[in-house]
Amino acid sequence: MKISIVVPVHNEAENINSLIEEIVSAMSQAEAYEIIYVDDGSHDETAAVLKQTQQKVKALKVIRHLQSCGQSAAIHTGVKAASYPYIATLDGDGQNDPADIPRLYQVLMQQRESRKNLWMIAGWRNKRHDSAWRLFSSKFANSIRAFLLGDNTPDTGCGLKVFLRDEFLSLPYFDHMHRFLPALTLRAGGAVISEPVNHRARAHGYSKYGTLDRLAVGITDILGVMWLQKRAKLPEVNE
Repeated sequence: MKISIVVPVHNEAENINSLIEEIVSAMSQAEAYEIIYVDDGSHDETAAVLKQTQQKVKALKVIRHLQSCGQSAAIHTGVKAASYPYIATLDGDGQNDPADIPRLYQVLMQQRESRKNLWMIAGWRNKRHDSAWRLFSSKFANSIRAFLLGDNTPDTGCGLKVFLRDEFLSLPYFDHMHRFLPALTLRAGGAVISEPVNHRARAHGYSKYGTLDRLAVGITDILGVMWLQKRAKLPEVNE
């Protein structure tokens, strides 16, 4: 397994060290890996903690946005900087479990033997540890998105995904695109498989990318992706 692990963070200083320790442990059998933290304009101690941690963890790379540009921008920055052809993404709050990464990678490799167009394994938080409001809003948003976009993915909001780097970079980039990766992948001719993953309660802090923010832009985003879907043309190729 040669893989780049991309972690976007905004004001997550308290969660950095414990999550990096878990990633290093999960990658103990990997042939090669790197951990890319993208600090999305944090104004707490995130930058200082990452700089200190770099002294101990040689696999850690740090990229800093001078101002917050959002989670999609941070993910895109990290993937562009990645050295390896396979990418795993994790939320920086510690709610995703890095121990799931090797399993999702193996699913991707095994399934690609018969499905060459498989680009992504999407994590599915089928047993979530969130507040009642977040559970409700997420279920509502997922149901609306699935109905309108037909992406056949139960949980596009899960930050834990494993996918092919070059195929990801070929997708149309826009703000909030990370919430629509399965639909964008299908539009481009790729396939997506959802796999159940572990989900933990947040140990420190609070969500920096709020529920109301997502709801406010969600309709516009969905309409935009529907526009892209309707204008996609995938020619049949005779090889």
